[in-house]
Order: sequence, then C-alpha cells, then structure tokens
Amino acid sequence: MSSNSTWNDVDDYLTRTLRLTDPALDTTLASSAAAGLPPIAVSAPQGKLLQLLALIRGARTILEIGTLGGFSTIELARALPSDGRLVSLEYDPAHAEVARANIAAAGLADRVEVRVGAALDSLPQVQADGIGPFDLVFIDADKVNSANYTRWALELSRPGTLIIVDNVVRGGRVLDESGQDEAITGTRAALEFIAAEPRLTATALQTVGSKGYDGFVLALVTG
Repeated sequence: MSSNSTWNDVDDYLTRTLRLTDPALDTTLASSAAAGLPPIAVSAPQGKLLQLLALIRGARTILEIGTLGGFSTIELARALPSDGRLVSLEYDPAHAEVARANIAAAGLADRVEVRVGAALDSLPQVQADGIGPFDLVFIDADKVNSANYTRWALELSRPGTLIIVDNVVRGGRVLDESGQDEAITGTRAALEFIAAEPRLTATALQTVGSKGYDGFVLALVTG
C-alpha cells in the first residue's frame, strides 16, 4: 500500500525526470519560504499541468484568484503569448510583494498584474475595468468563498473558458456534511453550484503527491 512517503518520493522522481523545475521556480519557492509564506503552493507537477492546460486552451487572458508567492502564476503566465495578460488577486500585501518580485525575476512582469485586496472586492473592479472575459480562471484562495469565486469566474468567462478550482477533496474531508468546517462547507457549495449550472460541464479528480491527498475541479463554460 502506498503512503505519503511514497507519494513524495514519486513526485520528486517525476519532477527530476521530467525536469519540471528551473532556477526561476526554485527561487520562487526559496524566497517564499524565506519570507515566511505558508508552504501551500502547487507542486511542480501540478504547476506544469496548469501551464499545459493554458497552452491547450490557447489562453491569452488568465485570471488567478490566490497568488501566494507566485509559483502557479509563473507557470500560467509562461503559457501566454507576449501580448497576453494575467491578473492575479492576492489578499495579503506581504504575499503580493514577494510574488511580484518572483514574477519579475522570472521575466514575466510585462504580462502579469497582481492586485491586492479581498478577492470579492477586487473582482467587481476587474469586471468594471473591462479586462475579461478570461480564457482560463484558476481558483486557489480561501475555501470559505469557493462558491462565490466560482460564480465570479463564470461571470467573467465566455463559452470555451476553462475554470479550475483547486483543493476540493481536502484529504477526503469533502464528505463531511456536518457544516462545522466552513472551508468544507464552502467547497461543497462550489461543487453544488457547478453541478447545478447549465452553462458548465465539469469533472473532479482526486490527486496524491507531495501536497498530500486532495483534488481539483475542471469546468468548461459551454454556454
């Protein structure tokens, strides 16, 4: 039977063998750790998956909700053409400062904008600024508001937009119906919203790896 140790070892092997990191990504993780950011960025295989999904989609505009230190931001921005645009929303000013430095060091400052503030305050301004609709939306922020973020993602989308919602399995705790954990309640509300929304077709996948046991939703806007 596999274990967390095996998951970590396999992730390390895949990362080395497929060469999924580089100096810019390594620096991003190191500077994030040095600044005291929580170690909750996507793994290297997950980051490359985000980049591949953006490339497959042919994304020119990307919205990210939850920047942290910019690891996933960099992976997504690398999929953009030179005139593409990524807007990333980050609640914590200190996190945003670290992320901006990492993004600049990766040579992507010309196509990435990090906006600071509560996402539910920033999203109406993104809409008012006329930046969307976005080709891809990646949601990886506080789970309490997952359903609200997903509603906004749909609002800022068009047919063909890909919406990715991270951390929806949460070690299997998504099965908890008690309502005592607001993060689980928010995650379940997002899943239920997606299921009931006729403009979305979606699936969810469970994952294991260096980030433990979790999973993500992949939803396509079809109407």
